Amino acid sequence: MPRGVGEWTVDDVDALPDDGLQYELVDGMLLVTPAPTPRHQLALMRLLGQLHDAAQTADALVLPAPVDWRPHRRTSLQPDIVVLRRADYDPERLTPDLLLAVEILSPSTRRKDQLLKRSAYEDAGVASYWMVDPAVPSIVALDLVDGRYVVTGEARGNEEVHLERPIPVTLVPTDLLRP
Repeated sequence: MPRGVGEWTVDDVDALPDDGLQYELVDGMLLVTPAPTPRHQLALMRLLGQLHDAAQTADALVLPAPVDWRPHRRTSLQPDIVVLRRADYDPERLTPDLLLAVEILSPSTRRKDQLLKRSAYEDAGVASYWMVDPAVPSIVALDLVDGRYVVTGEARGNEEVHLERPIPVTLVPTDLLRP
């Protein structure tokens, strides 16, 4: 039976085929995304490595996509990278209490990442949200303050950004794109 906009649940997403597409759910609305580009994956791997190294001295665990984050039955997202407290690790499911969600922007996901996903992470209380744009290249870091995201760090090109939350790390956008 066809579903209307906003009527999808995590059970419906679980029943979809494994066809190479990424299926996500925001407040009952199904989002379908094609496979990422090599540039997207390079940025993801470079950032993942830096975060993994930085997490070794913190009480944090860094995981890459695909991993489902389901704060409730009508939302299921697959952030490109998540950071959580080691104590919150569960081998079967991702905690709703993320320290950080990272999205690597691409032409097919830019608006979803900047609007829908940002709002979903904010509403669910994800402490920090970073958007990495390989096309610029740039990094925008947002932290939750009084229930709303505020920009706490930003860098473009060869600029450095020093971020303290959720784990201290210094990033340079162009470094994330070096083959």
